[in-house]
Amino acid sequence: MVVWLWVGFVMLILFLLALDLGVFHRKDHAFGVGEALAWTAFWVALALAFNVGVYHIYENHWLGVGLEVGHELSGWDAALQFFTGYVVEKSLSLDNIFVIALIFSYFGVPLQYQHRVLFWGILGALVLRGVMIALGAVLIHRFDWVVYVFGVLLIVTAARLLVARHDNLKPDSNPMVKLVRRYYPVTEDFHEAKFFVRDSGKTAVTPLFLALAAVESSDVVFAIDSIPAIFAITRDPFLVFTSNVFAILGLRSLYFALAALMERFRYLKMSLVFLLAYVGVKMLLSHHYPIPTPVSLAFIFGILSVGILATAIGAKRDTAKLVSPVSADLESLGAITFKQAKKVVVLIVGSTLIVFGVAMLVLPGPGALVLFGGLTVLATEFVWARRWLRRAKKQGVYVARFFRK
Repeated sequence: MVVWLWVGFVMLILFLLALDLGVFHRKDHAFGVGEALAWTAFWVALALAFNVGVYHIYENHWLGVGLEVGHELSGWDAALQFFTGYVVEKSLSLDNIFVIALIFSYFGVPLQYQHRVLFWGILGALVLRGVMIALGAVLIHRFDWVVYVFGVLLIVTAARLLVARHDNLKPDSNPMVKLVRRYYPVTEDFHEAKFFVRDSGKTAVTPLFLALAAVESSDVVFAIDSIPAIFAITRDPFLVFTSNVFAILGLRSLYFALAALMERFRYLKMSLVFLLAYVGVKMLLSHHYPIPTPVSLAFIFGILSVGILATAIGAKRDTAKLVSPVSADLESLGAITFKQAKKVVVLIVGSTLIVFGVAMLVLPGPGALVLFGGLTVLATEFVWARRWLRRAKKQGVYVARFFRK
């Protein structure tokens, strides 16, 4: 049964993670570039070796793999889709490295403890992405129109990346960091590699845990961007998950190899914009004009090659750090346009939820819960919705107290 293949893969990943932290990196130490490059090569080689296994599993249909209706694949097709998905996810993770480097700089995380934060951050990311991939696979299987939603989301993400700046990142404004600060006191200093300590008889978190919270929440955003991209390459859940996992596993070593150089990769970031836009268009055309995987792989390699070449040529002349690859005026205009478009989307989604919630008040269904969800969505962008949400919360407290009596 296919379930044993999933169980075997998860056990393999847990074994590799235990080996990584429990054997090879038991002692906290600063990664050198040479060591980081060696580990990067190891994870890439491991992904390629696994892809050989993917070829044989699908070619011989072990445990019935590759025979499921809607996912019929030969060994060559499966291996090509895995590799293309791996390249896409690995490329998109470069922008994640930008953000992680700035988070560590902001909180002043010592170099010897950064690997530990990344380990637990990536472990959380694996669980999160597993859940999101499962949800995405179910949605695409049941509702064909979700493909178009994912396609539009990827194009919007490309536009956002085009005008995004990382030099004004403020991790203290991160919702998860705010939540941690709300419920736990934070120590002023680091306590080696500890996330929690006892301070004056109370459990307190260290700045290292705040950095972990910021890294985890940033991965939520990147997962929302990158997971639709992999579904543009393959619809096979096993290939989606495994290519994602192997791309994430090498993120830590890739971070230590490239973090100090990321500010020079301005033009490579532009390549990621075109990559996201391409896979978005590919997804929109998938029902009527499907693009073969070899063509996609060649196009993606072409996009990345141009970005790497432009970076190599322009590295000495380019002094701008972590800014948008477009002009300041266009960047400002794009940011304003994106902000207004976001408000429109929030208004439509929130209003739709409220309409459904009102309908559910008289029809079977959790009407009050849907209404509250609609108000919560609207409150992310509109002041009037925040006031209504506060009133709704107060009313909810009164009702709860009444029933307790």
